[in-house]
Amino acid sequence: MGEGSSPGPSEPAGRAPAIRPFLLTAGRVAGGGAGPPLPVETQVVATSSGLRVLRSLAFEQHDIVAACRRPQSVAELAARLRLHLNVVRVLAEDLCAAGHLAVHVPDARTAQDISVLRRVIDGLRTVPDSRDTLRDSG
Repeated sequence: MGEGSSPGPSEPAGRAPAIRPFLLTAGRVAGGGAGPPLPVETQVVATSSGLRVLRSLAFEQHDIVAACRRPQSVAELAARLRLHLNVVRVLAEDLCAAGHLAVHVPDARTAQDISVLRRVIDGLRTVPDSRDTLRDSG
């Protein structure tokens, strides 16, 4: 196959590129709520309403609500789902505005607790970058 030519009908086209984060949020950098963006240490948990409509939610929204059966931080959620942190923030804010997630913002003492900060840092380190490479893998 020469340069600039397309694959023939019997040749595989190759793996489709990963979806860009801005496509998952329709280009938005903030959720549907009126408040400021969720801090990375914010705990989110699925509501009974969110669990009831789980099957009707699309793709990443479904995955977020399903993963939030137990409370976890936004950073932990991004790492667990291998999604860009800001995508999780935007989608979680949308889900909160729809009543599918509940938010528990830690008080200042919790946010300064070294064990909480360590868990957030560890979670952020496991979030892949745009090349799907973990930050600590070099």
